Amino acid sequence: MAKKPKKQQQPGGTPATVALTAAGTAFTVHAYDHDPAGASYGEEAAEALGVSPDRVFKTLVADVDGALTVAVVPVAGSLDLKALASAVGGKRATMADPAAAERTTGYVRGGISPLGQRKRLRTVLDASARTHATICVSAGRRGLEVELAASDLAELTGAVFAEIARA
Repeated sequence: MAKKPKKQQQPGGTPATVALTAAGTAFTVHAYDHDPAGASYGEEAAEALGVSPDRVFKTLVADVDGALTVAVVPVAGSLDLKALASAVGGKRATMADPAAAERTTGYVRGGISPLGQRKRLRTVLDASARTHATICVSAGRRGLEVELAASDLAELTGAVFAEIARA
């Protein structure tokens, strides 16, 4: 049998940036030097990029009634698990096992992007994202963020908007 050709990525590209390029979506990539000793990946990104923490969003993977679900919330806040479960019609949500999140998305913790995941998961984007012209999310690697319109992110991931963040 013939081997399947490997997917070609752009030099330095990640599955997230490749997906954005393939979709023809407008985006900007921002790179910064990641500090492995940093306490918070998202806050580190906001500070390094000089962007308000309410415009930088973290990608969290939760287990809602046995199904992995992606939550995208501002790094300035935290995820309301009850609100996430409600947003997808579930009863109970807990944070997913980190190894399961990495295995399912194809990304490492601190670099999980809502875009270009190995397996497309249902996604909920905090409603506050709509108040910004653009937001930043992980581009699929620690030290790499992608800036795009929240509506484009929702369209590409099939996300629904809901109030799932706590201040």
